[in-house]
Amino acid sequence: MEKLVEEAVAEALRGGDGEGIRLYVAACTERMAPLFVGLRAGEPGRESDLDFYAESVRDLWYADRPLVDAAEPVRRLEGFPELEPNEEGITAVADTYAFFAVLCLRYALLAHGSGNADDAVSCGHAALTAMGMVDQNVAGASLLAEERRLQSLSLSGDVSGLWDASVTAGRERFRAVKLCHLEVAGQRGGVTSFRGARAGRGRQSVS
Repeated sequence: MEKLVEEAVAEALRGGDGEGIRLYVAACTERMAPLFVGLRAGEPGRESDLDFYAESVRDLWYADRPLVDAAEPVRRLEGFPELEPNEEGITAVADTYAFFAVLCLRYALLAHGSGNADDAVSCGHAALTAMGMVDQNVAGASLLAEERRLQSLSLSGDVSGLWDASVTAGRERFRAVKLCHLEVAGQRGGVTSFRGARAGRGRQSVS
């Protein structure tokens, strides 16, 4: 599948250093975090998953050094229901965006631990795919363009305010997804117009 990450961003990741990769994936995942934490909050049995996700995002921001053992958190994340194969694909709004948030974190953990630029590109691609879907489903949304702008910002060399900007963007996209969820749920007769993920659920779905 063609990557949505802009070529200049991909080239900067592949030609840059490990710290730049780690900062890039930390910011991408910070912006996606509300789509897992917010959408899964209150679900029975997911308390430890929510804590693990939030702690993992926090640890990603230690960009001056790689994760000591990224394999262990990746293994735990791959046990999340969002990454379990599903032949029917994903159609529910909350399930769709929670899936992309978990997928984004998976690639972020891999990239942070290894410095692998391709994993970082996959992390950014997951975020961009999700934002493109929001734009399709929420009138007037332009979150794909904003995600691209912030991805470029994280590699610009001037990252002052990146965390604040990422937190703000995460809140905005959560509000947009909640609006989409409410609109779909409110349609009569159970017929929805939500344009969800058609691929089967699993960590390879949008790589």
